[in-house]
Amino acid sequence: MEVKTSLLDNMIGVGDMVLLEPLSEDSFIENLRNRFDHNEIYTYIGSVVISMNPYRSLPIYTPDKVEEYRNRNFYELSPHIYALADEAYRSLRDQDKDQCILITGESGAGKTEASKLVMSYVAAVCGKGHEVNKVKEQLLQSNPVLEAFGNAKTVRNDNSSRFGKYMDIEFDFKGDPLGGVISNYLLEKSRVVKQPRGERNFHVFYQLLSGASDDTLKKLKLERDFSKYNYLSLDSAAVNGLDDAANFRTVRNAMQIVGFMEDEVQSVLELVAAVLKLGNIEFKPESRCNGTDESRIKDKNDLKEMCELLGIEQSVLERAFSYRTVEAKMEKVSTTLNVAQAYYARDALAKNLYSRLFSWLVTRINESIKAQAKTRHKVMGVLDIYGFEIFEDNSFEQFIINYCNEKLQQIFIELTLREEQEEYVREGIEWTNIEYFNNAIICDLIENHQNGILAMLDEECLRPGTVTDETFLDKLNTICAEHQHFESRLSKNSKFLTDHSLPHNCFRIQHYAGKVLYRVEGFVDKNNDLLYRDLSQAMYKATHSLIKQLFPEGNPAKVNLKRPPTAGFQFKASVGTLMRNLQTKNPNYIRCIKPNDKKASHIFTESLVCHQARYLGLMENVRVRRAGYAFRQAYEPCLERYKMLCKRTWPHWRGPAREGVEVLMGDLQVPTEEFSYGRSKIFIRNPRTLFFLEERRRQCLQDLATLIQKIYRGWKCRSQFLLLKKSQIVVAAWYRRYAQQKKYQQIKSATTVVQSYTRGWQARKLLRELKYQKRCEEAVTTISAFWHGTQVRREYRKFFRANAGKKIYDFTIQRIMQKYFLGLKSTMPSMSPIDKNWPARPYLFLDGVHTELRRIFHLWRCKKYRSQFTEEKKAIYEEKLEASKIFKDKKALYPSSVNQPFKGDYLEITKNPKYQKLNSAVDEKVLLADVVNKINRANGKGTTRIFLLTKKSVVLADQKTGQVKASVPLPDLASVSVSTQSDGFFALRLKEGSASATKGDFLLSSEHLIEIITKLHRTGATAADQEQLNIDISDEFLVQFKQDKVCVKFIQGAPKNGNSVSCKRKNNRLLEVSVPTTA
Repeated sequence: MEVKTSLLDNMIGVGDMVLLEPLSEDSFIENLRNRFDHNEIYTYIGSVVISMNPYRSLPIYTPDKVEEYRNRNFYELSPHIYALADEAYRSLRDQDKDQCILITGESGAGKTEASKLVMSYVAAVCGKGHEVNKVKEQLLQSNPVLEAFGNAKTVRNDNSSRFGKYMDIEFDFKGDPLGGVISNYLLEKSRVVKQPRGERNFHVFYQLLSGASDDTLKKLKLERDFSKYNYLSLDSAAVNGLDDAANFRTVRNAMQIVGFMEDEVQSVLELVAAVLKLGNIEFKPESRCNGTDESRIKDKNDLKEMCELLGIEQSVLERAFSYRTVEAKMEKVSTTLNVAQAYYARDALAKNLYSRLFSWLVTRINESIKAQAKTRHKVMGVLDIYGFEIFEDNSFEQFIINYCNEKLQQIFIELTLREEQEEYVREGIEWTNIEYFNNAIICDLIENHQNGILAMLDEECLRPGTVTDETFLDKLNTICAEHQHFESRLSKNSKFLTDHSLPHNCFRIQHYAGKVLYRVEGFVDKNNDLLYRDLSQAMYKATHSLIKQLFPEGNPAKVNLKRPPTAGFQFKASVGTLMRNLQTKNPNYIRCIKPNDKKASHIFTESLVCHQARYLGLMENVRVRRAGYAFRQAYEPCLERYKMLCKRTWPHWRGPAREGVEVLMGDLQVPTEEFSYGRSKIFIRNPRTLFFLEERRRQCLQDLATLIQKIYRGWKCRSQFLLLKKSQIVVAAWYRRYAQQKKYQQIKSATTVVQSYTRGWQARKLLRELKYQKRCEEAVTTISAFWHGTQVRREYRKFFRANAGKKIYDFTIQRIMQKYFLGLKSTMPSMSPIDKNWPARPYLFLDGVHTELRRIFHLWRCKKYRSQFTEEKKAIYEEKLEASKIFKDKKALYPSSVNQPFKGDYLEITKNPKYQKLNSAVDEKVLLADVVNKINRANGKGTTRIFLLTKKSVVLADQKTGQVKASVPLPDLASVSVSTQSDGFFALRLKEGSASATKGDFLLSSEHLIEIITKLHRTGATAADQEQLNIDISDEFLVQFKQDKVCVKFIQGAPKNGNSVSCKRKNNRLLEVSVPTTA
């Protein structure tokens, strides 16, 4: 694996935008594109990391990568999010500096994944131990829980965070995690009751319905069908790549690890089910006798089930949906709610119930993961918050989100400049003032206590009388008319009085990222965020263990007539607290960018990336970093990297590193205005100077590589020579040993031969003597036997003279026959019917018996062989026998078909679903199914057809569609004509006057001609109601095509298209088939 030793090694594009030359927006975007195309998704701007979302998994987050970036200098390796996480962690552990990691970007840019990677890296590199591992696991497992309840599928992102999250991870003096604290900001609770087209509600609703067991759903009074619930969007309920059932199990396991008790988990699921049930409550209008309209619940079943889940009396909640009680000092006024107000009350309760449940979850997680020790802790904060949003329709949520991003941009510029200034002062470098856009004027427009937009919105919400979104816009037009960053149709600063792109019910703010048009509709209601007191009190009366904690204002003993703080006021206070928290920490920035809106890999939309780079202020960030010195590096690594450029510093510098760098820069004659010496670093002003050093280093490395290669090759050749010399000595020694051994073996072999000849001569001499002695003994015995026989015959001659000859003859014949049969038994041939071997006849008079025994034996072994056959195999051999009778010595193609078994159904027509329609169209059993070519008389070319043979007919069908083209009953076939050569052509000739003869005969070609003709002949022979089919074998025959007769003539020759048979039309009356000559 290639290991880079510097950011500048093997760089694709420019790894640090500060070094980009020339610097322009086009070159900035082109550098991002170049790196993205090569899977380099991380790029630096100084210490800021730009992260491009690849929309796919990359092999750059392995444990080996973690070890590679562990305890390494920030610029030592190629850009990576691990480098920033390691730098922050080491600064916190070794320098006792609290850190914060700010992750920003728009939805779908990968902020949530970036925060997970940071946390997983810190968990991997910090200490080990049972307690430490438990804390790390709890911190990591808090993510799945918050994602399930706070994330949703949007058009831009399948796992979009719909809330802001800031986590403080607390460490001890060793750098081991002790716990953490999570803060959440502005959950998008309006998503609970309504989702834009193509988006989903929060994940937990779908996970619960998909992954919970049937028993759990029964307890929660739920069904799996998403369509049963009004609050769930159906057009995108299923998301590719998201397994809701598996994720539900993951969330349950994560809640258990974080520390949730089983009854707490059940309570949370009951509240989630209650929200779903709440959305199914519908109202109908009802007129009262005094003429006022009130609402009534249509179907009370869902209300009843919800009340059972939460332990609320049904009548109490039903009244809260129908009436509203207004208290003023000592008076109470109860008014009825019409249908629209009832639906508003229902949705307000659902949003409040879910958002308070989410806040309770965050609080409960904090209780589990908070640090137990009371000593001072080191803190690393991770901020994962929504990025700047510019939609077609921007409302109150986008307004306060963009306000938060304005504050983050403000603190980003301030902290970046402060970090630059502190480094210059620390290194003793003269500070140069940097001009930049200060967005404090925009923040003041929004948050000013007197004339700010949020202050005016709160004032309008608290004002008595009729309050609408239009009155709020009128107030903005009055007070903010002169502000240079505010525009509306009626403001004096507006240049769009005749521009219809600025509607009357909208206002526009010039943010640092660009102009955003906000529609005031809903600003007042969303800022009020009111929940009727009747509903709060009804919730407080519930017996459910969790509901009372979520609605403390419903306690009748603690009735507070004071108006609750508005949503804008609460968010402004939260942002202020967050900014003060961030000011006390050392910042680290991750800027997330999404390359396209299609959520697809390998697509880079230049306009979209350019838009994000502008509103993230990346170009301004580069200019701030380059306003002083573009590159800085500690003396030790700088000298180590460039020491080969100077003879005085190569290969080793014995003095201080700074003096070595001074000698190096002086020897290279770099202009003094291009760099400055700090206390521990050298500062290079222009990227061109750095690239000059890199080019010189590259050339020097090439020279050094050549020198190393030369020395290595010399050493290798010398080593090779010495090895060859040593090998030659070894080979010579082994050869001399082999030669002596061979000579010894030859002498030994010769001695053995002489000995064997001597022993052989002695043995033969002894054998001759023994043989002579044995012959003498045998001669004596024979003479004695003959003498005794002569004596016996002389004495008994008179008794045997009459019958001796016949008996001796019979005895001789009997012995000869016995010897013959015993000999035949031992020399019997094999049981194979094709074995033609038979023992030779020993005597001439046995010729007839010998022949008859051979015939009987052959018949017997044939019978034994046939008895082993199955019925199917018998039928095959009968067909082969039939083929032999028809074609043997008549058709040249026949010998090649002998060893090929007749399969019959080559298409597996009964099993193949492709031919299901064709199979159903044929009533009888299919005896043969094959693909043939039907020859066209017009041009001699073939058309592919399916050939089916049944007991009653021949069927031709289209191979692609399975449609039957022709069906010929077997009685209509007059004969079949084939040639004597090795082609596969055959003609089905139909009887004149039959119904099938209207279109004429069929000229076909098949690779299985022998089998087709044999089965046709056998089928015709077995049918009782038809004549046996004639087989005409001739190289020239007539075929009837409709009204004309065409002669088909077969010739031998060399066809043009290889070794295949070709058919060509010669004239209207002749088709010539050219068959290759067989060797």
